[in-house]
Amino acid sequence: MATPRGTLHAVVSDGVLRALGVPYARAERYAVAEPVRLNEPYLADTPAPAAPQPITPVAHDVLGGGRERLVISEDCLRLSVTAPEDAVPGEDLPVMVWLHGGSYVGGAGDMPIYDPAPLVRQERVVVVSVTFRLGVLGYLGFGGGPANLGLLDQIEALRWVRDCVAGFGGDPACVTVFGQSAGGDSAAHLMIAAGARGLLRRVIVQSAPLGIVTGREPMYRAMLRAAGTPQPGEDLEAVLRRQARASTAGFLTAGGLRGGMPFGLRYGHRPLPAERDREAAWRAVAPQIDLMIGNTTQEAALFTRGRSGRDWILTEGGLIEWSTRRIYADGADHLAGLHREAGGNAVRYLLDWRPQGTLLGARHNSDLPLLLGTPQAWEGALLIGATPPEELERLAALMRAVWAQFARTGGVSQETAQAAAEILTLTSRVEN
Repeated sequence: MATPRGTLHAVVSDGVLRALGVPYARAERYAVAEPVRLNEPYLADTPAPAAPQPITPVAHDVLGGGRERLVISEDCLRLSVTAPEDAVPGEDLPVMVWLHGGSYVGGAGDMPIYDPAPLVRQERVVVVSVTFRLGVLGYLGFGGGPANLGLLDQIEALRWVRDCVAGFGGDPACVTVFGQSAGGDSAAHLMIAAGARGLLRRVIVQSAPLGIVTGREPMYRAMLRAAGTPQPGEDLEAVLRRQARASTAGFLTAGGLRGGMPFGLRYGHRPLPAERDREAAWRAVAPQIDLMIGNTTQEAALFTRGRSGRDWILTEGGLIEWSTRRIYADGADHLAGLHREAGGNAVRYLLDWRPQGTLLGARHNSDLPLLLGTPQAWEGALLIGATPPEELERLAALMRAVWAQFARTGGVSQETAQAAAEILTLTSRVEN
């Protein structure tokens, strides 16, 4: 397959065409990425490596062990394209660009649980999964380099999409960025990022921690002091030790909810406006970008350690509900309202799904198995409980239809919304 960035040898299986692990940019450590143009044909049959990151037991329990099967490498600025196997150039299919979550320190675009093939087969869309830099290598401005390198990586990936996705049957004028958790936060901020104008038409913001993204500069300064000065040629283990020290300093400095996610985007650093200017920036772009934004009903339940009685105590005490609103729901309400007031189209959603065999309902990340991956990829993950594969697939088909319809039209029909009503509540632009 010939693209403006070079020739790719893709693979076809199970009804989809995949170009895996395609380099979209290249960067030196702590430096801004530069676009890649391939001089030789590239065999795109291997998933993108994950950015360097710690592997945590909690992530293993909740999401399953998919991250442990990925190669870890700083050479991670890669993306994977999944398209219908019979898509042809000029078909102008909706394009959905996936940004993974992981508190800005974990995750990868090609984790098995993020497999977009079911979404592509069902809805005939093109999905681009992006892997980008994380932690001290991607954020904070460590080593004297620019902050927000991970966000700049994402903009470079969107430029690749603009240049190349038509060859996969995608429409570069109909690009929806959808992201979850930290990926949702990134999606919301790509709306106002310098250099991203014209690269996206719609945004889906899933469970973004918008309630804890402001007032972070004192924490970031403490993190930089704790991390110290990187040494030339330092190995990755040393870098991750510095990252661990920075995380601890961030938690101790900020405490509370904000300290629970030390790494994140920095306002007033390229490509973002100053914190005081962010709402004006969102208002300015609202008429040009359709927004769907939402959260699950019990986001904060993920962060409780107990799996049974303790969860119920916290629920009855209101801590889960309060934390869910403070970190996720209030920010989603505010941004949706601001977007509408400024002349934009915004759909607000709420996901409420209690997996079989669990005491609590829709925790943080509960949207993921209803959108990406297969029941087999999610097998054994705490998030799905004892839900049978056929039931998981039935519910996932409902949610995929909503997401794809928004990506295609910027709205959700009443018929589609009603079909998904057992798990999703949608407000605002639901069309007759």
